[in-house]
Amino acid sequence: SGGFRKRKHDNFPHGQRREEKENVNPSSALMTSFKSFQLELDTRHDKYERLVKLSRDITIESKRTIFLLHRFTSAPNGEEILNESEVKLDAVRQKIKQVAQELIGEDMYQFHRAISPGLQEYVEAVSFQYFIKTRSLISVEEINKQLIFTAEDREETTNTTSSSRDKQARTWSLKVTPVDYLLGVADLTGELMRLCISSVGNGDIDTPFELSQFLRQIYDGFTFIGNTGPYEVSKKLYTLKQSLAKVENACYTLKVRGSEIPKHMLADVFSTKTELIDQDEGLP
Repeated sequence: SGGFRKRKHDNFPHGQRREEKENVNPSSALMTSFKSFQLELDTRHDKYERLVKLSRDITIESKRTIFLLHRFTSAPNGEEILNESEVKLDAVRQKIKQVAQELIGEDMYQFHRAISPGLQEYVEAVSFQYFIKTRSLISVEEINKQLIFTAEDREETTNTTSSSRDKQARTWSLKVTPVDYLLGVADLTGELMRLCISSVGNGDIDTPFELSQFLRQIYDGFTFIGNTGPYEVSKKLYTLKQSLAKVENACYTLKVRGSEIPKHMLADVFSTKTELIDQDEGLP
């Protein structure tokens, strides 16, 4: 009593256990199967880590593109900002091209968690640029058209005799899932809210009313999904509602008090009211 309870294999001498390990045939069918499983799991894990790093790079470059696009309202030449943002997005698409290369012959949904954050941020950047250009929302089909890649600059592989096989190896694509598209659009609303505040600060009074109507349409679309969609989508619906409330509050202030507040002070008034809304809603 009060001692250790021996495990079952403790009853066997250590020498006997060592002898059993030495008697294992490494070339047996069982050991061969487990070695193949080990190789497959290691290969899959390494690929997952590479995709996580690529997704992180895509997220960083997409955020930089969004920061650049916010200068559009204050820049003297907006076309230069749009052209520079297009160059940055092309660099992001090159990263997505590497993701597509990694997923050749693989089920994308097995690695979806690794690449989803980067794709969401890319959707946010592309849709933000598209809105600045057209004042409308880009579709998921249009985004996927931009993610069809060809390998014209890739070296031709040797020992390839079939032209169809070579064509298949030199063309591939990556599709943004509907969930990633919705999450990216939900994040877009926050950027549009910031665009509204910066536009008013620059004396642009028409943009907040356009943004208010546009955000209301997006919010109405998300309410149709409701609780039937993925949890991440319903969770971001609250943030979307807050962005809409801030833009509508800016429009209300412009309509009621716009004539009596100097233009250079409107942005400060909106920022103060935004902080009051966050406090009322319990946001940090």
